[in-house]
This record gives sequence, structure tokens and C-alpha cells, in this order.
Amino acid sequence: MDFTQLSLDLAALCRSTAQFIRQEAAVFDRAKVEHKGLHDLVSYVDQETERRLVTGLRQLLPEAGFITEEGTAGPDTHTEEFVWIIDPLDGTTNFVHGLPVYAISVALLHHNELVVGVVHEVNRDESFRAVRGGGAFCNDQPIHVTDVAELNSSLIATGFPYKDFGKMERYLQLLGAFMSRSHGVRRLGSAAVDLAYVAAGRFEAFFEFNLNSYDVAAGILLVREAGGQVTQFLQDGDPLFGREVVASNRLIHAEVQQTIGEFWQ
Repeated sequence: MDFTQLSLDLAALCRSTAQFIRQEAAVFDRAKVEHKGLHDLVSYVDQETERRLVTGLRQLLPEAGFITEEGTAGPDTHTEEFVWIIDPLDGTTNFVHGLPVYAISVALLHHNELVVGVVHEVNRDESFRAVRGGGAFCNDQPIHVTDVAELNSSLIATGFPYKDFGKMERYLQLLGAFMSRSHGVRRLGSAAVDLAYVAAGRFEAFFEFNLNSYDVAAGILLVREAGGQVTQFLQDGDPLFGREVVASNRLIHAEVQQTIGEFWQ
């Protein structure tokens, strides 16, 4: 299997599919939004984007299974040799409100290892691509995490809870700690974009909890292939299915985890 060529084919599929999202954004009607749960929005754009991706991916790799956000490929399948993990529109709330930060995120598992990942940021038309052992790229130019070695010289990204508020007090304390110990904290509204920006050296670190595999799969591979580190909050456990992620340039990772540990016990 030529994973480099597969990543290029995947990037081309995501780029063409992003054109559909941009076209719909120009005429989108918020009245067509549906609710999957509390503050959890979905639109026909998410669903149609996912259908287009699934159709294209089945042509690229017919034997692969799927883990998808909107379920258009049928029940999630974890047992195949190859499994695609798809978020057709990461940042749906931004899309619905006309805020131009959202992305397509697609990754491939091979025997439960991430081997290919693409995050396509729709409005900037930036294609972030990674292959296991082959590096990370933005629009085919190599990218790398920063060499900033201290938290107090870092820009940090995070995501805010939108449906599970049981840890809100601890999260706000943690947010305050990062605000006072860094160059600042940003909340863009798309975990896939946040992770891609860590890989590209635009953020030094990103943390968030209550995430799904399709939010982070491609981004995890991007950060790792760009020289960074990705773990769970307080340990090196599986960030793909572990529901919480810390990604960094590696140099400040211990300091970020130490800060989280002060409030997240």
C-alpha cells in the first residue's frame, strides 16, 4: 500500500469536497439546522459532505470500514484492516453562524494505527496532510511544530464544553491558569483546525475534553508527524478514543500536563 499516494488522493478528494461546502455557505439558511443533542448542531451540508466523502473513499479503498460522525456509511466498523475516520464538517456551529473556521477531517487506521490524515480548512483552502513516517505538510510544503521551550512564551488553543458542564468549574480554573501563564488562549471552534495549527507552528499547544475520534484523528497524526506530542490530559493513554487530548510542540508538553494536573484530578 502506497500511503503517500493515498494521502495525495485523499487531499484531492477533500479539496474538491470543500468547494461544495463553500458554495453552500454562501446561501445557507439557518432554519435548516437540526439538533442532535443539546447545542449539538447538524445540517444538510454535514450530511451531504459526508456522503460525498464516503463515496470517494470507497473508490480509493473499497475494503475499508468507516467511523463517521453522521452515520452515512452505516454502523461504525472497528474490525477491518483499514478504517476511515471522518468528520465532514468540524466546526458546524461556526459554519451555521457564518464564522469562517471549519474543516474537513479524514484519517485512515491500518491495524488500529493512524497512517494517513488530512485536515482541509475550507475558507483558507489550506490542505494539511500527514503520512505515518513521512512527515506533515500544508499545501504540499513541509510543516513543523515550533521550538518554543516555555509555556510563558506560548500561544495555547482550547475548546469550550457545549453539552457536558459537569467539570465547568475546574475547566474555568484551568483556563485562568493558562491565560496567566502564556501569551494567551484562543478558542477557534474546530479541534481539527486547532491540531493542524499546532502542527504548523501557529499554536504551541492545544487541549480539550469530551472529544470524539473523528474530531481528532487526522490532527493527531499531523502533530506527531510535524514533530509534536499528543497524549491524554494526565497520562500517555490513547488520545484517539480517550475523549481528551493534549497536543503540543513536545518541548512544553510536560509543563502543559503539569498545569492541567493542578486542577484536573
